[in-house]
Amino acid sequence: MRTLDWLVVFVYVVWIVYDGLRRSKGTDKVEGYFLANRSLPWWAVGLSVMATQMSAVTMVGTTGQAYATGLRFVQLYFGLPLAMIILSLTVVPFFHRAKVYTAYEYLERRFDVRTRSLASLLFLVGRAFSLGVTLAAPAVVMSTILDWQLPVTVLAICVPMIIYTTIGGVQAVAWTDVKQMFIVVGGMTAAVTILIYGITREVSFGHALELAGATGRLKAIDFKFDVRETYTFWSGMLGGLFLMLSYFGCDQSQVQRYLTAKSIDEARHSLLMSAYVKIPLQLLILTSGVLVFVFYLFQTPPMLFNRTYDAQVAAGPRAAEYARLEQDFGVAIAARRDAATRDDRGAFLASDARVKDIRAEAAAIVKQATGDERYNDVNYVFPTFITTRMPIGLVGLMIAAIFAAAMSASGGELNALATATIIDFYRRHFVTTASDQHYLTASKLATVSWGLFACVVAMFAANQGSLIEVVNRYGSLYYGSLLGVFILAILTRRATARGAFWGMIAGMTVVLTVAFSPWTSSIAFLWHNLIGAVVVVVVGMAISYTQQPDRIVVKSGQPG
Repeated sequence: MRTLDWLVVFVYVVWIVYDGLRRSKGTDKVEGYFLANRSLPWWAVGLSVMATQMSAVTMVGTTGQAYATGLRFVQLYFGLPLAMIILSLTVVPFFHRAKVYTAYEYLERRFDVRTRSLASLLFLVGRAFSLGVTLAAPAVVMSTILDWQLPVTVLAICVPMIIYTTIGGVQAVAWTDVKQMFIVVGGMTAAVTILIYGITREVSFGHALELAGATGRLKAIDFKFDVRETYTFWSGMLGGLFLMLSYFGCDQSQVQRYLTAKSIDEARHSLLMSAYVKIPLQLLILTSGVLVFVFYLFQTPPMLFNRTYDAQVAAGPRAAEYARLEQDFGVAIAARRDAATRDDRGAFLASDARVKDIRAEAAAIVKQATGDERYNDVNYVFPTFITTRMPIGLVGLMIAAIFAAAMSASGGELNALATATIIDFYRRHFVTTASDQHYLTASKLATVSWGLFACVVAMFAANQGSLIEVVNRYGSLYYGSLLGVFILAILTRRATARGAFWGMIAGMTVVLTVAFSPWTSSIAFLWHNLIGAVVVVVVGMAISYTQQPDRIVVKSGQPG
């Protein structure tokens, strides 16, 4: 990084923190701190909703995923438009009319306090760990660039985010998200432009697409029905639908976004913005990863993008074997480049397969030499391209974009964790009658505490494979069960509190069994969302039919 790049990053971070502090106006009461006094315009809420999905995990993990496997990851979002329409017609009016702070307050009004507390606890545990992964993505980037230890880079990202989120509340988060969307989209567009320019200096763009297509990276849709395959049309339309319904309908980090809107209609508009825009944005991110692959067909890439252990391997007993692999890798890369230029499809695919084999052997040596079985390469692909191939100034813009994505997405999740902690537990169970100022102070302490906890998780999350998959895997363990209990609450009057509570327990038990049992662990994680929701509904209704129905009371006054 050059001085100009550092200046761009520095100016951005200072601006974000300053603007977050400036947005603290009107947050001297709990409703202003958590819900911006329900006053935000729909377009700002819509951009904020999308910003949580366009996190640094997306920029680092998704691009690396596309480099390795192509566009097929986009199938995860095929159920999103339908999910947004369903939620706009169901939970949005329910939550707005109930005047709740958290989605889980509604469960107490519909069922009982233990159902509310269990649902909120599932959210807190799951979201806290996911937040750690969200922070790990930019930490990977900065540790690669600066050669810093991971804890240092995590704190460098966390501290500014914790400061403006703690002081400015949801308003600081929402308006930061608005700025983030423009910076991220601008940065990714610049990256794609640079990639296309670099590729077309070697071959025509049409030829480049043919090469990507020959490796299967342009295959975006797979109609094969196989529950062991993570990304297919059916897993996206069914498993992905339930994931999106759970995420946007039951996850406080998303519900809290549209609770800040001025009205039901404006909240609906904010969700429908994602329905129309999310898939094109995701394709932009994925396309950049595919273009990085094509770019490195004509430029020499590193054998492994994650160079963390280079010195340790070079000093180890397998150093000579590793050096030989690097020589073989250079030969294979030259052969692949020649075949790609000549458009010799057979030779190109053969040499590309040889490149993959050498990389796999090299990664195995690193794991054996270092003992780090979680070593991965995919999250380092895009950061390496940014720092070694992009022009001065644009490097700083891209790093600022990753900072933007990390801090705004994480700030929203942090604010939601504090909200659920204070509203669903502290105010409900421990200190039930105190001043608004007392709860506001407690909220800020909860924000700081969850931020520090997420920092610790982030230090262990960077080497768990593709970060975008890690986030969705975490969420899929509990999202289906949360969705199931809200289905019982909203779509049927027959469900009882006992049925909802034990249905949720059964859903979590079955999903964890499916995820970690050796007999069923091959089932792709997207299906966990559908399995959890179905089990909760079936078990919940079965128990409910054995007892008298609860009397349903959904108050519209102040939440408890």
